[in-house]
Amino acid sequence: MTSLTRVRAAAALATMAALATLAGCTGMSTTTPQRQLMLVANDEKQSWNDAGVAMLGAPGRDTVQVLDIGTDPLAPRSLVSLQLDNTVVGPPTNLAINPTETLALIANSVNVVEENGVKKQVPDNRLFVIDLTTNPPKLIDTLAIGKQPSGLTINRAGTLALVANRADSSVSVLRIAGKQVTLIDTVAMGDSVAHVRFTPDGRRALAAKFPSHKIALLDVEGEKVSYNKVDLAAGLWPYNVDVTPDGKIALTADNGNSGASDGQIDTVSVIDMEAQPPRVIDKVVVGDGPEGLAISPTGRHAVAVILRGSNASKSAYFYNRNGSVVLLKIDGKKVTRGNEVEVRGLPEAAVWSADGKYLYVGNFIDQDISILRMDGDTLVPTGKSFALQGHPAAMRSKTN
Repeated sequence: MTSLTRVRAAAALATMAALATLAGCTGMSTTTPQRQLMLVANDEKQSWNDAGVAMLGAPGRDTVQVLDIGTDPLAPRSLVSLQLDNTVVGPPTNLAINPTETLALIANSVNVVEENGVKKQVPDNRLFVIDLTTNPPKLIDTLAIGKQPSGLTINRAGTLALVANRADSSVSVLRIAGKQVTLIDTVAMGDSVAHVRFTPDGRRALAAKFPSHKIALLDVEGEKVSYNKVDLAAGLWPYNVDVTPDGKIALTADNGNSGASDGQIDTVSVIDMEAQPPRVIDKVVVGDGPEGLAISPTGRHAVAVILRGSNASKSAYFYNRNGSVVLLKIDGKKVTRGNEVEVRGLPEAAVWSADGKYLYVGNFIDQDISILRMDGDTLVPTGKSFALQGHPAAMRSKTN
């Protein structure tokens, strides 16, 4: 070995040692990105004309796509497209992935039928069970539960699921044992419920009483779910509810107009889950028609997805071509409004990456996903989007 070679080798070793030391000090990691699955439910039956009137088409063309958003956050990869009925009617939370990413549940709230030459929507009662361990993922079971099953949730243990049944004014309780999903109970709620969400410890759940403008508190002990008539006063038409990873607060998306924009400013309600009993402690003004809602896995941020009249009549004073996403900053139990980012037409759902660095927003009208990222305490566009096979009505991952 020449002296020059020895010098170069020593320099290379020194550089490697310095990098190793830096990695140890800063938490740098050389591990490859991990796969993160996301479900996207595409509704191909409903659209809106220029007058803002809902138009119904023939059934049978809906799909559910399974995407990987973890391996390359800026370039999602479609793993499979399943031919499954789905609908934009209801909150964009009618599907979920269990914590181990081995199983998914997808509810179909309404079907389109034709009577005397006129198409109309009628409540469905089906819940699809998807095996995510096969290549590609596949449907393995279909359960009959309550009428118009909508928002749903799976506990952190992966052993129990709850589904809000809007037409039945009830919550279905399902046992999950491996890949076997069984309906074990139905809890009467007294009012129509749009969505239900477990707390992180699995001992409570929150159900959005959409038409009565309340959030119902459910108690969970093992597999027994009870509603003891404890309701919290949210804003108008709470469509969606989420809980921070530490379980200290919950947020609700108060839609304001029964699932549509109306030109009025609406809110996100803040619930103190540590209070006895839990109660609404604040409201944050976000915009016209919040529908999607998602708290970051970091617990430091959340987003409200704003319709902004993007499916309203083009002559309406509150019509906008595009919707938007409003960032919320979470500091303990104080929630404040951050910046707003315009996305595309009729945004419905939002999903965070597992590290909270990226946000994926489904745009129903434009049939794509806007990819945003966090820059400190600011949400910014990446300039990237992902085209879908249909119109995204709902999206979920195991982090939301």
